[in-house]
Amino acid sequence: MDEKMDGRDPLAWLRLDEMLRCEPYAPAWLAEPELAIELCHRDGRIREAALQQAVGCSELLPLVVVRCADWVEQVRERARELLRASLDVETGVALAPLILLFGRRGRGAFAIELVGGVLRPASREQLAPLFVHPDRAVRRFVHRLAVEEGLLSPGELARAAARDTDAVVQNLCAEAALAAVAKTGGYDEVLEPLLGARNPRARATGVTALRAAGLTERAEGFLADRSGVVRACARYVVRQGGGDPLALYRARCLAAEPAPGAVIGLAECGGRGDAEVLWGFVGHPAAALRARAVAGLRLLDVVDVRRMLPLLDDPAPGVMREATLALLPSAGLVPDGPLMERLAGGWPKGWPRHVRVGAFRLLDARGGIVRLRAAVTVLDDPDEKVRAWGARVVQRWHLEEGMTPGDPEVGELLGRARHLFSEYVLSRRLWEAGLPG
Repeated sequence: MDEKMDGRDPLAWLRLDEMLRCEPYAPAWLAEPELAIELCHRDGRIREAALQQAVGCSELLPLVVVRCADWVEQVRERARELLRASLDVETGVALAPLILLFGRRGRGAFAIELVGGVLRPASREQLAPLFVHPDRAVRRFVHRLAVEEGLLSPGELARAAARDTDAVVQNLCAEAALAAVAKTGGYDEVLEPLLGARNPRARATGVTALRAAGLTERAEGFLADRSGVVRACARYVVRQGGGDPLALYRARCLAAEPAPGAVIGLAECGGRGDAEVLWGFVGHPAAALRARAVAGLRLLDVVDVRRMLPLLDDPAPGVMREATLALLPSAGLVPDGPLMERLAGGWPKGWPRHVRVGAFRLLDARGGIVRLRAAVTVLDDPDEKVRAWGARVVQRWHLEEGMTPGDPEVGELLGRARHLFSEYVLSRRLWEAGLPG
């Protein structure tokens, strides 16, 4: 057991239980080490007897929680009796992280139900440490409890939705906040936190609520949001208010410095006739605009391979990724010679990693001997992940329909990658390719 760990970490108690079962050594941070060893003993009779002694030792209540899911029924029932008698709001708040972690295991439902009942009458001040707990399962549990019991005001729920990083908490609190104000119409206290949230789920909920609040004109400000789901909600609200999102996007794309969200938004609700506007941004100095323009062209299905090829060498990784995605369906039309040069040329001062990755993705999509040739080439790539990717492709490669058996290049390439195979597997692959083993 790591001496640096302490009882504030719920995982420490689970690890302690496993460790003490094998080795009777208790770490220094543990109160009543001898009793702790007995509570985790292999012999169920010793564990049951130790539970009797643990009644007055609050420091070892976490081990009583662990014993509530014991595999021996008598031990399990006795531990549950003790926990039921010992649990109040204060201890419930302290033990909730362990109980919720332990509840994911078999026979852990009892403790979760028990702590839920104990904490249900608690005040929000008593539950405050759980609202910001690092474990998202704890935050989900306590926010769900708070919503059911009406412990938080609509404004507090909206701020929780905007602040929390967990999608479940965001949705739960945002929906509860809007449901609470739907009857009263007091949207002011919930809209600002939601609309200003960093996470897109909360912003999208706030934008959608603008319609019910009678503020549809404010949705125009979110048409160019960085999140696709927020843009979609904004377009819905604008249409419900009688506006035309497409006309607004077109106007914004003609502005001196349009937002990247406006460029992709034009593609999301526009048509092929808007493609030339997007092509105009492909050479823009701002990488974000270039990337969004390429993504928009892909959405409109108007990708021109010849015009898109130069973007595979773009210095911005985001632009190159979008160009690669756009070209993947037409990978067979992309010349493989220049792509192979990008895989093999001038390391370590040659092509940057994102260019090599994009080239390999397109060559891999070609299949056949081109795929094998590219995969064997990247086995010497300076990047470990790219090398591992190439190795997986080589190991899974087989002769495809339409390929001519007996191609000597296949034998040469597999020979260069022989370290990836056993002798038997390599002989088998060569035989499948119509080559001598």
